[in-house]
Amino acid sequence: MMTFLIFSLRLAIYILTFPLHLLNFLGLWNWVNKKWLPYSMVQLAVAYNEKMTSKKQELFSNLQKFAGPSGKLSLLEIGCGTGANFEFYPPGCRVTCVDPNPNFEKFLIKSIAKNQHLQFERFVVAAGENMHQVDAGSMDVVVCTLVLCSVENQERILQEVCRVLRPGGAFYFMEHVAAERSTWDYFWQQVLDPTWNILFDGCYLTRESWKTLERASFSKLELQHLHAPLSVKMVRPHIYGYAVK
Repeated sequence: MMTFLIFSLRLAIYILTFPLHLLNFLGLWNWVNKKWLPYSMVQLAVAYNEKMTSKKQELFSNLQKFAGPSGKLSLLEIGCGTGANFEFYPPGCRVTCVDPNPNFEKFLIKSIAKNQHLQFERFVVAAGENMHQVDAGSMDVVVCTLVLCSVENQERILQEVCRVLRPGGAFYFMEHVAAERSTWDYFWQQVLDPTWNILFDGCYLTRESWKTLERASFSKLELQHLHAPLSVKMVRPHIYGYAVK
């Protein structure tokens, strides 16, 4: 009965959003989305940070302890977007950014100008699953926030994270995830997931990303679940923490 109800509601949403699905079927929506997403992310990132500042400060409070012998922290951010995390990084941090969407670059430059406490290294246009432009063992820290929901292969991206991290380096994450399966939030996540995925550039509402992190080859994992104080109920379930190589 529940499966039928989910199917029926998905179908109703599909009918209501048919033009979107048609554009996606024709291969046109991806081009539109890549152009549109950076503009929308400017506002969404500000709204998200307003709600999540204290949690981000908590998450990134011990970044500096992973700095190399020189005392300078080499940090790689995957899916950097508009640079919404820059304000939380310690002074002198050397930042390399990776994002598959080149349209984020001009917004990233504006964020760099506002965060002159950082030393910006470069912007690499690449997917997190294949960061061959980044040398193995070259990073003290890798950061990934609101990205694992939309990557093609979570296992592969975590393999790449481990490759670019030096021994003893850390991977920091903050992600929205699937709600508990017995809840109405999870029910609506299932209903909305197919259309949400198209609308928000491959983002899935029902990923249990903590399970992928638990299976990854980190020596230590500090992970917490959080009900984030966000206006959209579907993305309130979160995980955050860090893992050590």
